[in-house]
Amino acid sequence: MKISACDPASADAQVLMEELSATLAAITGASGKASFAAGDAGLVFVVARADDCGLLGCGAVRPLAEGVGEIKRMYARPGTRGVGAAILAHLETQGFPELWLETRKVNARAVAFYRKHGYAEMPNYGQYIGRAEAICFRKTF
Repeated sequence: MKISACDPASADAQVLMEELSATLAAITGASGKASFAAGDAGLVFVVARADDCGLLGCGAVRPLAEGVGEIKRMYARPGTRGVGAAILAHLETQGFPELWLETRKVNARAVAFYRKHGYAEMPNYGQYIGRAEAICFRKTF
């Protein structure tokens, strides 16, 4: 597997993000598209590929505040063991002393994934304040 930077407007990135959006809509009722802007300054978007160049997953991190990055658009195709963890580990090396993220409480798989990888629940931040369906996490490095 190879993880590398990718233009979020590329065809490969769009395929993965559309799969993610459909998956999120099925689980949570919302695609998550509204909370991601491909043109955010400082955004790092990555794609994981199999050795045969097949698409496996994607993820992004963007600057949120001084010393804080926000994880966005995390996705691993079904049946691709270890891909999500590898993408997350890659995003964790992008130089942010702290990473934050939001997911929906109903997305039990994502909640368990982030807890397993050392993310601790935190008060909801930004646009997620006052949203009972949201759960936010942080990890400090």
